[in-house]
Amino acid sequence: MAQLTTASLQQFKAPDAALRTLSRWAAQLRAEDIPCRVLKLAASQVLSQVASIRAGAEHPLGRRLMSAFGHPMQRDPRAAATVIAGLGSWLNLDDTAYAGHLSNSTVSVPLAYAYHRRLDGPALLTAVVAANECASRITASATLGPLRGQSAVHTHLAGAVVGRLHCEGAPARVWEHALSLAFAMPNWPLMRAFLASDARLLNTFTPVRTAMDACDAAQAGLQGASDILEHPDGFLASFASQPLPEAVTLGLGARWHTETLSFKMHPGGPGIDAAVDCAIELNEKMGPLRADEIESITVDASLYTLFAARRAAAYVEGPGSPLGALVLDVAYPVATALLTGSLSVHDFSAPLLDDPDRWKLAGLVELRHDRDMTRELFASEAPFGEAVRQAGTASSGWLRDFGGQELVDLVGPVAPDERDFAHSSKATGARVTVKLTDGRTVSRERLIPEGAAGPETRSQHSSLVRRKFLDLGGPHQVSDTVERLHRLSSRELRRWIEAGYLC
Repeated sequence: MAQLTTASLQQFKAPDAALRTLSRWAAQLRAEDIPCRVLKLAASQVLSQVASIRAGAEHPLGRRLMSAFGHPMQRDPRAAATVIAGLGSWLNLDDTAYAGHLSNSTVSVPLAYAYHRRLDGPALLTAVVAANECASRITASATLGPLRGQSAVHTHLAGAVVGRLHCEGAPARVWEHALSLAFAMPNWPLMRAFLASDARLLNTFTPVRTAMDACDAAQAGLQGASDILEHPDGFLASFASQPLPEAVTLGLGARWHTETLSFKMHPGGPGIDAAVDCAIELNEKMGPLRADEIESITVDASLYTLFAARRAAAYVEGPGSPLGALVLDVAYPVATALLTGSLSVHDFSAPLLDDPDRWKLAGLVELRHDRDMTRELFASEAPFGEAVRQAGTASSGWLRDFGGQELVDLVGPVAPDERDFAHSSKATGARVTVKLTDGRTVSRERLIPEGAAGPETRSQHSSLVRRKFLDLGGPHQVSDTVERLHRLSSRELRRWIEAGYLC
């Protein structure tokens, strides 16, 4: 990470402390202030994350987490929030946005506190949107830095503080100090632990617990440094190679980051979704195949997919591979989807994970860089494009660190345009080409994965997340009422949450 001087940081400094401005806005946010389309997206986000929590709870590692820290329905909302956050995150079924893996905190914490405080549907959704907007903006300010995706766990310091305090109706001054205290010692995960151990289960659990302590401290009168984000000795100085503090407050109430939501339809990521979608389509076209009928598999994808896959590759060595690396792998998920026509959480544990045919096929997968897909990736808002545009020519250093001079040249000249997010997209595309031993070659390509931000998801997100929820074993009584979530009474919401969690 490039070292920044005090002078270079000062040029980005906001006229008022960013956390003060953000706190004042979010503390006053009410359901009637939020466009209907945004509330509907938030309702789908809640159902999608409940599905992820259920999946995490059913996995053997999730059961161990609950054995250590309790059930999601426990009485203490602080403890419940951390468990819910942990269960929903580590299988990479959590939803993302520009910027960050939001739902692990921005949905999980409001669910725990809405249940505990007997809030109604509108109050829950307003807390979720407030948490989305605050967490995504702070994450965006440090997007051009060394941490990204699930490793950017500071997202959940903001998401958890805001999600809780909105449910509690706390005054803005408490928000300001709770956020300042939470960011006083932000978490920085180590990739070795993240990829090679069960510590991945704690990647959201830990920052959410820190955020709960920060809320308690602020409510007891402890004060933080309100300029902790943008100060030369603050958060961005350590977490961003090109800081964007103006992103924290840009377009509040008009530019809704919630509209950049992408819904995860398969476990795993980042960037494998389109490849898995293509593999499923190829299975449907070709019918059941045996591993010995396939000669080669080529996956063409953007630099983003290659970057994550290469980090994971050193840890993926067959059935005994750590789950933290497997969910970032490309070869095993694509091989599984080609052979079975699907990819579920059960594919990441025994006995399915021990299938030798899957690993034989995974060994045939060749991952290649597609320049056009990388160009499309940076033209979309998520996960990086908007940050690169906002930084303008100053983004070249981060681009060079991420992908070399080739990436700088590929992205080309960029400039901020302050577009809103009503037509946002996340183009993490892939092309899967399969050559069969009988000489046939079949291929499928998808630029925007199913469920990712784009026109298809904007028109179909409700039906997509209902399918996800049902596929993961959720009851119809929960999925069929999600479109009424914004009208549920406090009693109805409690019953809805109970039915959603109890596996």
